[in-house]
Amino acid sequence: MIRKALLLKIFDAAYMQRWNDKLRPVDFAELDKQAHKMLIAYFLGKFEEKKKTFSWTEIIEGGLFEFLQRIVLTDIKPPIFYKIKEDTAQYERLNKWVYEKLEPTISCLGKNFCERFRYYFSESDNTLNKRILSAAHFYATKWEFDLIEHAYPHGYEISEINKTLQQNQERYYDLKGITKLAMYQNYRKFIDLCGQLRFQARWAHIHKIPRTSVLGHMLFVAIVSYLFSLEINACYRRCVNNFFTGLFHDLPEVLTRDIISPVKRSIEGLSDLIKEYEKEQMKEEVFRLIPDQWHGEMKLFTGVLEEFPDEENEFYSVITVDGKIKRTPSQFINKNHNSDEYMPRDGELVKAADGLAAFIEAYVAIQNGCTGQDFKNTTFLLRKSYATATIAGINFGEIYSDFD
Repeated sequence: MIRKALLLKIFDAAYMQRWNDKLRPVDFAELDKQAHKMLIAYFLGKFEEKKKTFSWTEIIEGGLFEFLQRIVLTDIKPPIFYKIKEDTAQYERLNKWVYEKLEPTISCLGKNFCERFRYYFSESDNTLNKRILSAAHFYATKWEFDLIEHAYPHGYEISEINKTLQQNQERYYDLKGITKLAMYQNYRKFIDLCGQLRFQARWAHIHKIPRTSVLGHMLFVAIVSYLFSLEINACYRRCVNNFFTGLFHDLPEVLTRDIISPVKRSIEGLSDLIKEYEKEQMKEEVFRLIPDQWHGEMKLFTGVLEEFPDEENEFYSVITVDGKIKRTPSQFINKNHNSDEYMPRDGELVKAADGLAAFIEAYVAIQNGCTGQDFKNTTFLLRKSYATATIAGINFGEIYSDFD
């Protein structure tokens, strides 16, 4: 079962500042960078997914393993890290130390997960899935650097960093998605649009430490949704759908901003009006930026399914039968539809992960001395809501009791 220590370790990335030796137009948090990286990995992966060696779960887990490694190695600058990586023996020792630091925290995920984590850093970096992650990491870094360079083009090391990034980009031209990004402005706009969620703050109306963005929140929900999926032995497609629903579930907020639930519910019909506007804007502003054949999947992940025009259908548990999407509770998916052929997605589980993410944000803010009543209300209401809840076999009461 997922424990408090692991949830807080994942959230540590919200504190970690990137490029903190450079003049930055905005703060760059590691949690946001990792979220942007995984959104880009999805984009790149869509162009490669028909290849035999491609695996979405290897993309997801590889991204998670690299994320956890980065949390531990926060003080090592990239040039030094890559220098260590060139020495196989040194890199092996470094990763052994990383695992020793993380093992008490990730052991709750089981022996198999821990073994996959250890093996990941010992295998070749030239596999298709690792190269997609590496390219996504590069592109997210370059996206940040372009903002920094624009703010202070003649700053120390700026020209050298720019040269290095240009050279690195050439390493990934064998990936179709990278060449597509170079060729088509709409694809670059899609990545920019996703990146814009870095600038939208959660709890923007109140003092909060650490500040968190909508983008970082989306990754937290995605990771927790995936780990829950592993815990219930979800099939491959169910794991993938749950992760990417978590990762994309708030994408429509790039068009409407982060409107908190009390405001949505303050006026009768307002929530439905916002949802309808989100659907219209997603079609006009987002779907036109990506290939048509991706639209069905993106509608599932972002909650704009025509089959369920009412509010928050990204939080519906669904299966696909004879090409039609049907709403089906997660408990029945567990019993009868936990198979790739049904394309299952546990919206209930993603919603619970979304609530848990909000709880962690409020809990940590309180621990850091933030006294806003909203934080206290949020932690109280979420504890109460999930005190006796079991969703898809996950006992949420036990998870929340870990924070008593």
